Amino acid sequence: MRALLWFKQDLRLDDHPALQAGMTAECLLPVYVLDPAQLQLNAFGMRRMGVHRARFLLESLMALEGELRQRGSHLLVVIGSAEQVIPRLVNQLKLNQVLTLEEMAPDECAQLDRVARNLGTTPLLLAPANNLLRSEDLPFSLKQFPHVFSRFRSLVEERLLVFQPALAPEYLPRLPDGALALLQPLPTLSQLGLGEPLSVPASAFPFSGGEPAALSRLRDYLWKSQGVRQYKETRNGMIGSEYSSKFSPWLANGSLSARRVIAELRRHEAQYKRNDSTHWLWVEMLWRDFFRWTLARHGSALFKAGGLKATERAPQQLDQRFQEWSRGRTGMPLIDANMRELAATGFMSNRGRQVVASYLINDLQQDWRHGAAWFEEHLIDYDPASNWGNWAYLVGVGNDPRHNRVFNALRQAREYDPEAHYVSLWLPELREVPQALRHTPFLLAGGHLRSLGYPQLEAIPDNWKPYLNAVA
Repeated sequence: MRALLWFKQDLRLDDHPALQAGMTAECLLPVYVLDPAQLQLNAFGMRRMGVHRARFLLESLMALEGELRQRGSHLLVVIGSAEQVIPRLVNQLKLNQVLTLEEMAPDECAQLDRVARNLGTTPLLLAPANNLLRSEDLPFSLKQFPHVFSRFRSLVEERLLVFQPALAPEYLPRLPDGALALLQPLPTLSQLGLGEPLSVPASAFPFSGGEPAALSRLRDYLWKSQGVRQYKETRNGMIGSEYSSKFSPWLANGSLSARRVIAELRRHEAQYKRNDSTHWLWVEMLWRDFFRWTLARHGSALFKAGGLKATERAPQQLDQRFQEWSRGRTGMPLIDANMRELAATGFMSNRGRQVVASYLINDLQQDWRHGAAWFEEHLIDYDPASNWGNWAYLVGVGNDPRHNRVFNALRQAREYDPEAHYVSLWLPELREVPQALRHTPFLLAGGHLRSLGYPQLEAIPDNWKPYLNAVA
């Protein structure tokens, strides 16, 4: 067998089923296709991949090349469309098989189909994707997939699931003849037309892309700092790197195996005992799988205005308030701080994501799909299932029997940023405002607010009034 190993959102060697399937090959060519279409504007007028996610991707590809080189191989990165690049390489190097992982999202599934058609008689073999549960592990058929997470969780937890991920191989089959001549340096962000992002010391994600960094973080969080043991208490934090696991960016581009996370978590629990926090990390990983299998079950419906419920209940208007939200200029400090952190770093806390999404949907009455698309462009941990699934869940058009979930933004500010440290960190124009007013600068005289360069809130919602006089 002379095989091509097509990397996509699986940029690792640990627990990689397609790589394991290629270990018996006479020669194996690892390939990543960087598609310029990801950098072009989509139907919402945004890039599918912005500068922060592109930086993280390039770091991950560089790390993957390093891991392959240590094992006697290399990564061939080609700019183009997979349906053209993959068949061309197969023909040029006389390969007879292509190995890759399954996909869950409709666009990616359609791409697999196009590649398979263009390969003709050369087989495209699909190995299981980076889920916790594989199709054979599900205690129901995909057509019978539960509509709510609680039902999914109870059915899954009835079974004893033991994950035994395969370790990265110590060596790889040789490259096919002629492959070395095709190798090229990775493009830079500037060459991709994105420019170089500034380093931001205040970032809650100061980590690099790639499998070595991912495994290092996994070891640190579960074994060295054992931050996982306080996860349930700290997970609603917004400042610093330790309030949550921060596994999501590596999980999103496949530098980290979901099954490796849980295998290590179970090992940790066996040594130090399970507590509410270690169990909560398991629950969050189940949420990730729930959204992935929901996407596999419902496909493109998840990306429509009415979501899975085919209703017109969700707001569909779009005006300047969306631009103010996306720029962090709404006049509501907690919202603006979170949106500026996202723009500056490509990351935002889970609590922040819920609050800014609810504010866009319920307070500003804007089309939720544009919010989801903004997240898609900017989040370094963008994953189509989790991103669009969470937005649909919040707006009330996802897999949930309830209507939309409304967050009172000022109440959230008082509860999760009581000393106004977070808004002070990301909104420098408010640092001279008395601490007690940093969450409510709209109570200042209009002239004073204008002199600070901070926008005036249009109106104070009635449900904020009980929290206006709370001490920040």
